[in-house]
Amino acid sequence: MTVSAPILSSDQSEAWDSLAETFGAAGIDLIASELHPPQPGKARVMAVIGKAGSGKTLLLSQITKTLRDAGVEIVSGDYEGRRRKDRRSVAILAPTNKAAFVLRMRGVPATTIHRILYTPVYDPEYEKLAEWLAGTGDRPAVEGMTDAALDRAKAFHDQHASIPGALAAAGLRGSDFIRGWKRREDALDVGLIDEASMLDEKQFDDLREIFPLLVLFGDPAQLAPVGQSGEMVFDRLAANQKLILNRIHRQADDSPILDLAHALSDDSLTFDGFESLIRAAARRDGRVVWAERVESDLMARSPVLVWRNATRIRLIHAFRAAFGAPGDALLPGEPLICDGLELPLKHRKKRIDLEARGLIKGAQVVYLGPGRKPGFSRLHVIGAEDPRLSAASIVKIELPDQEEPFIPYAARMGATFLHGAAVTIHKSQGSQWPDVQVFGPDISAAAWSNRSEAGIPLWKRLAYVAITRAQERLLWVTKARLARPSSPLGTQDLDAPVADLVLATDEE
Repeated sequence: MTVSAPILSSDQSEAWDSLAETFGAAGIDLIASELHPPQPGKARVMAVIGKAGSGKTLLLSQITKTLRDAGVEIVSGDYEGRRRKDRRSVAILAPTNKAAFVLRMRGVPATTIHRILYTPVYDPEYEKLAEWLAGTGDRPAVEGMTDAALDRAKAFHDQHASIPGALAAAGLRGSDFIRGWKRREDALDVGLIDEASMLDEKQFDDLREIFPLLVLFGDPAQLAPVGQSGEMVFDRLAANQKLILNRIHRQADDSPILDLAHALSDDSLTFDGFESLIRAAARRDGRVVWAERVESDLMARSPVLVWRNATRIRLIHAFRAAFGAPGDALLPGEPLICDGLELPLKHRKKRIDLEARGLIKGAQVVYLGPGRKPGFSRLHVIGAEDPRLSAASIVKIELPDQEEPFIPYAARMGATFLHGAAVTIHKSQGSQWPDVQVFGPDISAAAWSNRSEAGIPLWKRLAYVAITRAQERLLWVTKARLARPSSPLGTQDLDAPVADLVLATDEE
């Protein structure tokens, strides 16, 4: 039985053919759906490179579907069955939890790079249950679990393909079936990496150690990781390893946001000329808004994107004042950004558990309220499969013209957070929101600075990254004004259940 290749444009078809040849050399025939055991040999890296709208995600999705149809198993990161000699597997990864969530919303079963570096060690009693859910074992009889509970677990897994989520649906907690976590030592098989422009050299080296066949999907117009002199990891690949997508695949009704993004490739375009394009697009299409003030309501879930830290801090201070946030506490519904985990080595297991739940550096979080012990916070991790948790927290809110941040909550150790009502454009990479507000005066300041990155004016890179974070609507803010909120902050829009909280460093 053969599987017909998807209908693609000419540049996508050329990339598909090159990837099919690469997979074939590795023992995976995409057209004939034939799999052969992996052969030892030199690792191979390929990169699919294109700007926003060029079809990278479509190609990634089609490759994933074809690999699955051919019998290649998806490695999800939450459970791995026993290895077989003839097994072929693929992991679809993204650098951040939000980037992985964006892919999952498009039907691609992605997880984070960090999540795949560690694997759970299951209790033997529940190993059989996990194998059954993964389709590699028979329906088990587990002491203390009814048939109804098993049916709930199976129904959840069939819909969401998450074993921890399925076991939670059966009434179990992670501590019931996971004994610990271990750093991955064995190599995997095929890795498909989205948002590869965000990878630094260490992450790239770690991935090459794990995956004999690695395919990167990246945007060359984005901002390079800090400390890499404007270079991205795929820039150093040989020409025959880079597959370039040039044609722009727009939505059926066209995208004025993509039109603006690609207008930035015009070398003669000035900042004033670009703002004229935005103003004209706003007159034609409601998906582009020429805004004279920041909308405080939107900041609660999608941050204002800025260039300068000073702007970020001033906007956060204005946001809190607009919602009447007290000087010594957070309001439920305030957005936070995880700035890392400050846990000593002896708490390594708890660190890995929190990171596996999505609480990693850069994770977007909503504050739900204080925990039952001083210093603990109840949190909702945006984009996580199991978003609700409680963690020992150190919350830092920076204030204008002050060196030391205001700290409303501080455990002795735990997860550290910054406020998330505004973020720098650099840190926004890998994320997308339905509505995005870009603070135009900061882009103007970058233009006046005459700075360049990798030969491209910095303001163009900043503008490109910022506006391509918008999925549906772009608001280009032109003045340092903040609109009053239309309603108080709340958490009603977060529909995940509040039960089954995971603790960070102590039992609450």
